[in-house]
Amino acid sequence: MEVLQLTTIIDEAGHLCLDVPTQLVPGQVNIVLVINPVQPSLVPKRNYDFSDLVGRLTWQGDAVTTQRALRDEW
Repeated sequence: MEVLQLTTIIDEAGHLCLDVPTQLVPGQVNIVLVINPVQPSLVPKRNYDFSDLVGRLTWQGDAVTTQRALRDEW
């Protein structure tokens, strides 16, 4: 069994012609063909803008001491 993946062209008449060399012995074979159209991405992917979620925290005091105090409350 061989698994092959290739990109080729379908002509204007809608015909797909395949010429694929194999290492198989001559004889009958079963072929499974999955046709997946290759379409260029018309709309470029945009990265999400997180600027509306960005903020800055100003901390007053010692962060470690506050963390320990909160942990001790448990």
